[in-house]
Formats: sequence, C-alpha cells, structure tokens
Amino acid sequence: MNPIRVLIADDHQLVAAGLRLMVEKIPGTLVVGEVFNGREALAAAVSVRPDVVLMDISMRDLNGIEATRHIVAEVPGVRVVILSSHESEDFVHRSVRAGAVGYLVKGAASQELASALNAVVRGEMYFSPSVVRHLTAGLAGGAQIRSSALEALTARQREILQLIAEGNSTKEIAHLLGLSVKTVETHRAVIMDRLDIRDVPGLVVFAIRNGLIEIDPDKDG
Repeated sequence: MNPIRVLIADDHQLVAAGLRLMVEKIPGTLVVGEVFNGREALAAAVSVRPDVVLMDISMRDLNGIEATRHIVAEVPGVRVVILSSHESEDFVHRSVRAGAVGYLVKGAASQELASALNAVVRGEMYFSPSVVRHLTAGLAGGAQIRSSALEALTARQREILQLIAEGNSTKEIAHLLGLSVKTVETHRAVIMDRLDIRDVPGLVVFAIRNGLIEIDPDKDG
C-alpha cells in the first residue's frame, strides 16, 4: 500500500520540524516537504503533488486559508487539513469554504493526527473534537453561521489586503503579484470601500482581527 504523502506548511521552522517528527512516526506516512508560507505551499503542492497538506493559517505573504483556496483549485485531488490554534467558528467556516477537508487544533496528539490523515485520504472530513464541541455549543446557543466581512472581497483583494497590512508598498505588491501599480491602487480603493475602512492602520487592525496577519512574531497559531 502506498504511503500517505504529506506536505507541511508552517511559518515557524521549529513547529514544522516538530510536525515532521510526529508525521514520520505514523505508520504508512511520508513527509515530502516543509514550506514556510502560503506561496511556497502552493508551489510545492503543484510540484510534488502530496496526498495531504498540513496547513497553518497565519503565514506571511499568503495566509493558509487563501493558499488552500489556490491549491484546491489548481491541484485537484490534494486534501488540505488546517492545523491552527484558532478555534472560532469564523476560522473553521472560512477554511471549509476555501476547500479544507479537515481542521486540527495545534497541540493535537499524534493519534489524532493519524486519524485525520487516514480519514481525509478515504475521502472523509475530520475536525478536532474540541472544534466540534465549540461549533456545537455555538449552534446550541442560537449562534448564526454568518459570512465573514472578508467574503465581500475577491481572492485577489484578500491577498492584496494581507500584503498591505504586512507593510508592503504598492510597488512591492505590484511586483510580487505581477500586476501594474494602477491595478493594485484600484484594488486597494475597492478594498477600503467594501470594508468601509479609510486608512491603512484601519486595514491593519481588520487584518489582525481576521487572522490574516499576527502582531506577535513568536506566535504559535
């Protein structure tokens, strides 16, 4: 039986290394790469065609949710499992809408990770029990599943929002994404209009609140 080929995407190299050790201890698995941001994850998924990508959410340049959206669209058959410290309904719903088939909370035991890997390669979905309890409690309390304000933006606009919030200039964003400066400026104006935010500090706060960027460089989420 062929091993489950796993790609690890996490912007902390120590976390990625720890994940590699956990995965390698699971019988019938093979780590085929470690990458440290969403763009590297997309490139590696296209190149090595893993069975499963273990994807962090908060990564520079392209966050894990948007990277998931790209991978699912461009590399059919690859399953993405989000592995993050975020447990809120919004993060889980956004991940699933992007195409993720699993959501694990960081700190999960190796047995849970093994269960998740085996489930998703069988075509099933897998969520950490703590995530399921959290979602169930929210629904039992009458919480409504709502669309994130981010969904008012296109995938390209969400990429640009993250890059703006990370401090990139318009010229730097244009170069990174292969767009004209004018196109980036137009996207920026639309982003501000749709979010009803009128300055860059406001965009930064919005990006932090929605998990696009993190202010603590030593975060574990």
